[in-house]
Amino acid sequence: MESISEKHVLKGKNQILFIIILTISTLALSLFSMGFGSSSQLDMFSTMKIIFDFEQYSCLIVPFSGEFPCNGDYQSRIVWELRFPRILMGVTAGVALATAGALMQGCLGNPLVSPLTLGVASGAALGAALAIVLNFSFFPISELAIVANAFLFSLIVVAIIIQLGNMRSITAESYILVGIAITFITGAIVSTMQYFATDAQLSQLAHWSFGSLSRPDLSNALWITLAIIWLMPRSIRWSWDLNTLSLSGDEFAISTGVDPVTTRRNILIISALMTSIVIAFTGLIGFVGLAAPHMSRLLIGNDYRKLIPCSAVFGALLVVFADTVGRTLFAPIVIPVGIMLSVIGGPFFMYLLLNNRGRAH
Repeated sequence: MESISEKHVLKGKNQILFIIILTISTLALSLFSMGFGSSSQLDMFSTMKIIFDFEQYSCLIVPFSGEFPCNGDYQSRIVWELRFPRILMGVTAGVALATAGALMQGCLGNPLVSPLTLGVASGAALGAALAIVLNFSFFPISELAIVANAFLFSLIVVAIIIQLGNMRSITAESYILVGIAITFITGAIVSTMQYFATDAQLSQLAHWSFGSLSRPDLSNALWITLAIIWLMPRSIRWSWDLNTLSLSGDEFAISTGVDPVTTRRNILIISALMTSIVIAFTGLIGFVGLAAPHMSRLLIGNDYRKLIPCSAVFGALLVVFADTVGRTLFAPIVIPVGIMLSVIGGPFFMYLLLNNRGRAH
């Protein structure tokens, strides 16, 4: 028993060490990405000097305004005005979508579930289509009409899924099936609007659906990051309940004092908030919410106390890497991050699955 306990402790330490290494790698890649681009090339030390040495850069950021009160040097302005908001948004989007994916897969007991396949994406797409094609929005300011619509309709769809799922026998499959049905219905509505849309409207809607980190400015990126930071501890607090659900299902969870219905509802609400906040500004970034939890699970196991943080960091790493490749591979042409995530992450995801299957046999 003592040796088993020691092995368990050693395994836990190795998992934490892996998460720390992954976090350091993500920070290093972010610094590299902020200095790497078609317009100006900076090494990591020069980028760090710009980021942390405010004496060199005479313009201080006005908190939450996204504006710069004076003119800094050329390289500093490129980093602060163009690359820093983009990388910050990439890290935040990766953390939010991967965490939401891990939570949804855990509470519904299905590894194929992701924030976008459960109806959040279809709701956001419906809201964006209404704003672009029909000029219908709940928000009076035209610049934020698409963002507001995408956010509200994604939450509305999730609310419908939760209510309809409660009408049937309370099982995980109820939410999944209702989510699939809602996805088909909203998809049909969006397709109908696309059929009657003009070429300009079609182009705008298609560009939104690709997913891009360049849309949010510094102010938006800061507010989104603060919102995700506020939601992360509330996500991790469900780790024990998810571990209980994943062991032997609902009956075992009930015997240990966990209410599966309440747990699923709360987790779906938190996941929907995290996903909606991000994709309302960036558009559809779908692959990371499915792949990052899978990759993390193959590498560190099913303990959600470590799986959720690992998925968050892995998601940030995937998004930043995909965006860096997308904006520099064919510069000055920028390939949207949603496309690059599928191109880069898909083969790597398949390799991990096949490699793990081979070890299992």
